[in-house]
Amino acid sequence: MTKTIIPGPTYAEMRDPLLLPPKVREAAIAAREDELNPLNLFNINWKNTGERVESMVLPKELTGVQANIIVLSGRNFPSGSMKVGPAYTTLAEHEAVDGLRPGDKIVIGPSTGNFGIGTAYISQLKGYQSLVVMPDNMSNERYERIRKYKGGLDLTPGTESDVILTLERTHSEYVSKPDKYVVLAQFELLPNYRFHRHVTGDAIVQAARDIGNGRVAAFVSAPGSAGTLAAGDYMKSLWPDSKIVALEPRECSTLYNGGQGQHRIEGIGDKMVTLIHNVFNSDLLMLIHDEDTVRGMEVAQSGTHMLVERLGVPRDQAEYMVGKFGPSCIGNIIGAIKTAKYLGLGPDDNVVTIATDSYDRYPSVSQALYERNGGKPDDEQLEMWAKSVFLGASLGEIVDLNQGGHHQRLQQMKEDMWTRFGYEASYVRGMASQDFWDAEYEKIKKLDPLIEQVRGEIG
Repeated sequence: MTKTIIPGPTYAEMRDPLLLPPKVREAAIAAREDELNPLNLFNINWKNTGERVESMVLPKELTGVQANIIVLSGRNFPSGSMKVGPAYTTLAEHEAVDGLRPGDKIVIGPSTGNFGIGTAYISQLKGYQSLVVMPDNMSNERYERIRKYKGGLDLTPGTESDVILTLERTHSEYVSKPDKYVVLAQFELLPNYRFHRHVTGDAIVQAARDIGNGRVAAFVSAPGSAGTLAAGDYMKSLWPDSKIVALEPRECSTLYNGGQGQHRIEGIGDKMVTLIHNVFNSDLLMLIHDEDTVRGMEVAQSGTHMLVERLGVPRDQAEYMVGKFGPSCIGNIIGAIKTAKYLGLGPDDNVVTIATDSYDRYPSVSQALYERNGGKPDDEQLEMWAKSVFLGASLGEIVDLNQGGHHQRLQQMKEDMWTRFGYEASYVRGMASQDFWDAEYEKIKKLDPLIEQVRGEIG
């Protein structure tokens, strides 16, 4: 039986929550006490329904560079990760454009974790049944969170880097049955791109405006679905000389050199060029060692005393980092440090990156580290890890994508990949032009009125 739509925000309101009626904002803030209150849909923004983006400038005693490394925190999004934003916009666009309503179809979320959690969460708040398709070797915390939001699980063989098996299952079992399922296909649908270019892109600019020269010299992120990299497109619309830096696990260096190995960094390294990756706008590609991300996470999580006493990190900053970062967040930080070194940036320059979620999804990853390490690390080991992972971030394994035909190589990889899943080669080739991405971004101007129309009055 079809039900009434549960209202949520427009793109404009997610970008600037002060556009919401004051009573809606007040009610949304109060709804944070009840995670499953549908009013939390109006908390999908980087500003905690207020004015300022939650972010921090990492201490230079830890980064070892003069540039300002700014980290946006996605932990306070509903469900605990900013990935809930693209899940919401994809479903909201289906409601506004295609007439989808609760009870019509089962919502499918192909994912390696956070997007799947976001799919289950948004589906529960908006009254849909959900099913998450993901690899069967992810952290237990991710499966538990999806079940908490009443999402079903369809587990495919492998780990983080076997997401192609997840895609194959999604297309064969669910995309092929559009009468029964609606697929929130984060790797290929443009609402993901639109959310990050419009909402995350503006958050990046706002976070940097009072720091250094107020500009963003580089935005750094592991692609994952590549939605987050779209924030760099917004940044480049303001400062064309800014750099977009993509990161990969050294152990699965697909974009770098076709590598197809296994790795431990949940949320990145998917053995493909995703369809929504605007490859011609990416400037640098860097490799990150997976074990470094886990060790770095442990330094931030349990190394407060060491950071203060041995590296001279101010205590308030060391304490603030506790609980804030998972492995992919640390990978982004390492990439930001490498970027600052590679570009020779100084104290006026800002490098911005993202903490997609927080530590609460990774205690089992820490436990696995302890088992490999023969126990929990002491201060001596934590100091060694901090100096090698952060202060010792090397300038090796970096590719300038603007040279040597790398953009064309990645574009061909994309075409070879996605024509396998039914996309026309001409459509994929059209993505080589910035005009394609700008036109997709401009659709927000027509989508927001449709979202307002189907949700009716709020406030």
